[in-house]
Amino acid sequence: MRIGHFHRHATVALIVATALSTPLTAWANAAGAYYDRSFVLAAHRKCSLFAPGVVSALTTSALQARGAAVRAGVAEDALTATAARARARASSTDCNDPQLRLVRTRVTSAFEGWATLAKMTFPGGRSDWLADRSTFSSPTWRLMQASVTGASPVSFGMAASPDGTEQVQAVVSFVGKPRPYAARIVLRDSGRLARPLPAALPPETSRQAFWALANADAQPTLLPTDRKQGQAWAFPDASADALARLDPREPFVIEFLFRDDSVARATFQAGDFAAGRAFVAMGRL
Repeated sequence: MRIGHFHRHATVALIVATALSTPLTAWANAAGAYYDRSFVLAAHRKCSLFAPGVVSALTTSALQARGAAVRAGVAEDALTATAARARARASSTDCNDPQLRLVRTRVTSAFEGWATLAKMTFPGGRSDWLADRSTFSSPTWRLMQASVTGASPVSFGMAASPDGTEQVQAVVSFVGKPRPYAARIVLRDSGRLARPLPAALPPETSRQAFWALANADAQPTLLPTDRKQGQAWAFPDASADALARLDPREPFVIEFLFRDDSVARATFQAGDFAAGRAFVAMGRL
C-alpha cells in the first residue's frame, strides 16, 4: 500500500507524472491513486493549473480512486490522512516549480481526451452505474443502476429532460400489482451512524428516508427495453447528496408502499455513485 512512506519522499514529478501517464483504472494501487489525484487537485486550487474540463475530469477520477480504495479495504481514517498529506505537499510546492509545470502538461494531456468521453461505467456492486453525457431529444438516464423487486424491474438514478434538467428518479414496472401510493429511498443516516454495517442497512434508528415528491407515467425512453409501461417517482435533490456520502460497499433500498400495507423493496448499492454524478455534471456532449 502506497499510503505514507513512498509519497513522503517522492518528488512532485514522480508523485504525479508517472501516475498520470495512464489515467483512471490503470493504477493498481487505489490508495496511491487517491493520493496522486488529491495532490493534483490541491495544487490546482493553489496555482490554477487547469481548464475547467480537466478539473472536472480530475474530480471524477479522484472520487473513483477513493471508491476503489474503500472497496480494497483502506479505512476511512487512512484515506482522510492521505488526502491531508496530499494537501500539505501541494501547499509546500512552489507554483513556479518546473516539475509542477511538467505535471501540468502531463495531466492536461492525459485528461483532456478523457473529459470528452460521452459514456462511462462505474462500479455498483451486483449492477453497475451507467453514465451517459450524450445529448438526446427525449428524456434519458444520465446515471442509472438497475435492480428488481420480485419480478418487476426498477431503474434508479439521475434522469434528464431534453433541456438538460436533471432529477433523481426511480422507474418501476410492476408485474401483477396495483400502483403504489408512495415511494421512499431508505439509507444509512451518516449523522446518526458514522460507519456502515457490512453489506446491510443499519437498524431503523440509524436510517433516514427521502420520500418521493411526485409520480407520473414513465417516459418510454426511461423504461427497460422489454417494458411498455411503468411509473416514474421523483425524489428531492438532497437524496443524491446523501447517497454520495455513503460507503461504496453499502446498500440502500427503494420501498414502494401499497394500500394493503404491503411494501415492495428494490435493493441497490451505493458503489461509485459520487464519481458517476461528478462525471455527468461535466455537461452534455
